[in-house]
Amino acid sequence: MDQKGRIAKAAGVMSAATFISRILGFTRDMIFAFYFGATGVSDAYFAAFKIPNFLRELLAEGSMSSAFIPVLTEFRRKQGDAEAARLVRITFTFLLMVVGVICLAGIFISPAIVTISAPGFLGSPEKFSLTVLLTRVMFPFLLFVSLSALLMGSLNTKKVFFIPALAPAMFNVTLILSIVLFESTASRPILAAALGVLAGGFVQFAFQLPSFYRQGYSLGFSTAFRHPGLKKMLVLLIPATAALAVSQINILVGGILASYLPSGSITYLYNSMRLIQFPVGIFGVAMGTAVLPMLSEHAVRGDFDRLREDFSFAIRLLFFITVPCMAGLITLRLPIVNLLFQRGVFDYSATIGTADALLFYSLGIWSMVGVRVITATFYSLQDTKTPVRIAMIGMGSNLLLSLTLMGPMRHSGLALANSLASGINFVLLGYFLRRKLGRADARRIMRGLLRSVAASAAMGLAGWTLLRGELWHTSGQSGIKALYLIATVSVCAALYLFVSRLLGSEELGYLSGVVKKRFRGEQGKRA
Repeated sequence: MDQKGRIAKAAGVMSAATFISRILGFTRDMIFAFYFGATGVSDAYFAAFKIPNFLRELLAEGSMSSAFIPVLTEFRRKQGDAEAARLVRITFTFLLMVVGVICLAGIFISPAIVTISAPGFLGSPEKFSLTVLLTRVMFPFLLFVSLSALLMGSLNTKKVFFIPALAPAMFNVTLILSIVLFESTASRPILAAALGVLAGGFVQFAFQLPSFYRQGYSLGFSTAFRHPGLKKMLVLLIPATAALAVSQINILVGGILASYLPSGSITYLYNSMRLIQFPVGIFGVAMGTAVLPMLSEHAVRGDFDRLREDFSFAIRLLFFITVPCMAGLITLRLPIVNLLFQRGVFDYSATIGTADALLFYSLGIWSMVGVRVITATFYSLQDTKTPVRIAMIGMGSNLLLSLTLMGPMRHSGLALANSLASGINFVLLGYFLRRKLGRADARRIMRGLLRSVAASAAMGLAGWTLLRGELWHTSGQSGIKALYLIATVSVCAALYLFVSRLLGSEELGYLSGVVKKRFRGEQGKRA
């Protein structure tokens, strides 16, 4: 199998596992919306979860991959599996100590954290105290998810992608069971969800352990913190963490500003961002994670021609898949939110608020997924400084745009600011990557993007035409709505592929070739 095939296969495996996790995530959000709606209690929960979740992205899944995978790949190639396994044990011990201390500190200073992250809650003592309590309960989640990220990175360097990508699904299953089974018995019903987050983090970590041990790794303790691999990791980790901090601060700033808006605004932003994370997570994160070990191998060997080629292929394939997702979320936003969330305490006004935020968040999907691949390319070159410099510009842009737009547009303005800042981040990262590599196949990437936009526009218009009507203003009839939505999405997908074919899409041609080759192979086996 050629390198493009390996990238597509790895991304496909991760996308399939992530799809399962996201579906369970939506199920979790639907159940949460049924029990808690878009109320002050749900705002307190999301505000409390925001901090450990922010640190998860900062210290665990995002930065761990960017610093850990390239270094572990280098040590495996140059010094063998035994030394790589030793480096994993050292990193495990280091994480356990450092993140453990951070969790204890977070529990202790939770009132100060909530004061900074949700200052608008200070005017409501009951809401403030509930947010503090939930923050303390959920903070140790950070430790479990950090150790889970270590296992994920270790497995990815051995080209094991499915189990790590499926692990978050176990988190969602645990949280769903916690809400359904214990919501009615908890002293405060929302505590069932908070404790479910904590238990889900542990299950996400434990789920990967069997595969981790089968690959020759172990979690023994080692305090050899002078190991050159750990030192190199930390050198890369600091700017990588800073870059991720900037992107997460954008979301955090949105939450802080939203705490000054009418009740429910934080929940609207959270639910709409969850929908945005569906294509971003399934395709953007999956492609970035799948391509990083392979780009890192090219960089270690100094094979920059193949690195450029694989980068171009990854981002073109990513745009081909995600641009129609963006068009679908924009044109079908009201039916999607109605079907997923409008039941129980979550009423039509909450559907409108969430759909408005979804519209403006959707405008940034193309740049959000693109940034994942460009950033992974910088990390494969062990350059973690450039992304943080660009991200700082993006953070400043997001703050200025948020303050400008939140007045006239309220929570929708915060969503639009995030999308515009993401676009600025993508353009600047692409410019500096081209300077670093000499060339980045920009014209070919742009041609592919424009073809995808044209086909997606035709698809989106068809979807909008088919799903207009009063059906999407009322609650209930979920079965009929689901069938109607699935049928419409199927028609739109077929139309997108048809128009893409007419426009001569290279990416569709490649995927069609893969499908035909596999089909012929299956026929050959049967014969």
